[in-house]
Amino acid sequence: MAYRYKTVLLKISGEALQGRIGFGLDPDTVDDIASQIAEVSRGGVRLGLVIGGGNIFRGQALAERGLNRVTGDHMGMLATVINALAMQDALERQGLETRVQGAIRMVEFCEPFIRRRAIRHLEKGRVVIFAAGTGNPYLTTDTAAVLRASEIGADIILKATKVDGIYDCDPKKNKEAKLYEQINYLDVIKLRLKVMDATAISLAMENKIPTIVFNLQIKGNIKKTIMGEPIGTLVSDQD
Repeated sequence: MAYRYKTVLLKISGEALQGRIGFGLDPDTVDDIASQIAEVSRGGVRLGLVIGGGNIFRGQALAERGLNRVTGDHMGMLATVINALAMQDALERQGLETRVQGAIRMVEFCEPFIRRRAIRHLEKGRVVIFAAGTGNPYLTTDTAAVLRASEIGADIILKATKVDGIYDCDPKKNKEAKLYEQINYLDVIKLRLKVMDATAISLAMENKIPTIVFNLQIKGNIKKTIMGEPIGTLVSDQD
């Protein structure tokens, strides 16, 4: 089976792992995502993963009550490690070899991130899960995803969401919302579309890495997207 993209960075939100539970980890949802990842990995696609932590911890509400931003971001990094370990376990039950690499040192749980080692793991067919964001406060896991994609030479960033792609307005509030099939990074910034934070968008644009925003809740979309089917919205530096 021919896949269009050979090296892929898949960004999954933490909320995607909570399924119908509404908080934490839904085992059925984690296993379903793992099975989709396993299918494309067995097909020869080199896969790196970045998973958010919003299903476990979101600092915004606590920040409004006075939580220090840096402390909150550190707590969020730990939440991504929990999600990374859960996904690692699910992938290994699918028969895949995996490695978790952390941006902060937690050697009992995961390897430290080393770029050459990550690339070597990918070359050997292992799925590499990048945890703890960039290891720095004030930077989101979207920025971490673009950074790791740049470092491993990814062909594409796949941003898995709960909607079909990027709309010109909130489709839940406006039934006439327009879905973009393709849009460039500059227009995303100009139109203030909530795809990724500005730092992530600027980094992706600078390194000329396209991003596809698609609906993870439709089973099979990971495979279809990597095969090059017109799923979701393609964001690139091209007009």
